[in-house]
Amino acid sequence: MNSKRIRTIAGWGLFLFAAGFFVLQMGYLYLHANFQVEYTDNRLFYVINMVIAISHEGAVFFLFCIGKRWKSAGSAFIIVFIILNGIVLVLHQNQIKNITSISPDFKHVLSIKENTETNEAVYYRTKFWIFARPKDYLQYETDRTFKVKWLENDVAAVTYGVQGGRIHQYVGTYGDRGSGMSYYYVAPSIQGIWQGDNKKVISDAEGISVEYDGVTEHFNWENIIQYGTLAVVLVENDEAKWTISLNQNFRVNSVPLAGEITLYEATMEENDPVVMYYQGSN
Repeated sequence: MNSKRIRTIAGWGLFLFAAGFFVLQMGYLYLHANFQVEYTDNRLFYVINMVIAISHEGAVFFLFCIGKRWKSAGSAFIIVFIILNGIVLVLHQNQIKNITSISPDFKHVLSIKENTETNEAVYYRTKFWIFARPKDYLQYETDRTFKVKWLENDVAAVTYGVQGGRIHQYVGTYGDRGSGMSYYYVAPSIQGIWQGDNKKVISDAEGISVEYDGVTEHFNWENIIQYGTLAVVLVENDEAKWTISLNQNFRVNSVPLAGEITLYEATMEENDPVVMYYQGSN
């Protein structure tokens, strides 16, 4: 294969690459204007602009015989365009902080966007990895510190600081442990005794108790906040203490209970979730 043919194939490849991303940008602008759709991470908009510019310029270089002066001018234009997009990207990131995390199996994307002026954070429901729509506000104004931990491939616990020194947790859920046809409550589904790593969880008609290091913390139903159908956050004095999630092998309404659950402490320090095993009924 001669060099001219290689240049032609490379040029058309880059042109189609640029055209595809241009169509993506136009589709995004339409969806954003009409359906409140955003990119999962706002920085994608500027990155895609850079990719389009570089691909288009590369296609021109490969497909057309242009003089050195025009090549230099084109290169200078692309460099300036990239720098400007980079500057706008940084400025936008200073206004809207993007917290983005991909699940361990690469099937789900957690997206949270925080307004740095108001300290309000919004959880976004993602679609096709790169598109998202606002779904829920995180409770309270944040102190701009976030920690994300995937408890399962479809459960992401977001621990964040609240102004005043408190800790809260929000849980993004992307799956189901039942038939997928009906809603169910997590706490009643795990009634019984669970044990793991010197910790114990007891779920009964009065609520949920967590025992560890000789301490017992009890949470009434009004202090148990459910997220989706996969997790609950246990709250005390208006502050998150623990998250309990259903592992992927857990099956709702199974007799006897099948599968495990995970207990995760609400703290900004690095900590590992604890897998809990069913020990029997109360």
